[in-house]
Amino acid sequence: MASLFKKKTVDDIIKEQNKELRGTQRAITRDRAALEKQEKQLEMEIKKMAKTGNKEACRVLAKQLVQLRKQKTRTYAVSSKVTSMSTQTKVMSSQMKMAGAMSTTAKTMQAVNKKMDPQKTLQTMQNFQKENMKMEMTEEMINDTLDDIFDASDDEEESQDIVNQVLDEIGIEISGKMAKAPSAAKGLPSASSTKISDEEIERQLKALGVD
Repeated sequence: MASLFKKKTVDDIIKEQNKELRGTQRAITRDRAALEKQEKQLEMEIKKMAKTGNKEACRVLAKQLVQLRKQKTRTYAVSSKVTSMSTQTKVMSSQMKMAGAMSTTAKTMQAVNKKMDPQKTLQTMQNFQKENMKMEMTEEMINDTLDDIFDASDDEEESQDIVNQVLDEIGIEISGKMAKAPSAAKGLPSASSTKISDEEIERQLKALGVD
């Protein structure tokens, strides 16, 4: 029941008109077929009367044939007009759909434009760029500081490793010398009293590449 009181849209009206035009076109086609059938019958009657020599009957039938052919010609004109109306209706329907689409698009654009403030958007982008630059600078400063801290620590550890290596190698060499030194029984100083001169230490450091 609700569909009976539903307001018809323009699209519904156009569909109904197209349906009526198609029905009219079919009716005109049927009428033309009937006229063509009558035309053939009249032509046969005229020939028949002509054979019998009935000129008056031929004259009357000929007038009917002329009127019938005129009516058939009118059906072609009406059919062409109906076809033209159907085409115009389809074009109108297409135009109205395009207009509806444009209207919807315009409303959407209008709503978006109301929500968007060009100045505010530009300010937001500028603020983002500014804060992004600050963040990059802060990150760079933190990285530089961390690099300095860890690099200094690494340098200190590396230096200590080199010193330990040098001392170990010197100690190994000293132990070797002590092992080869004459014993105290032969009147030479004992291993515990053996001392390395400063010149010897410097020579060992230079040999290891440590200034």
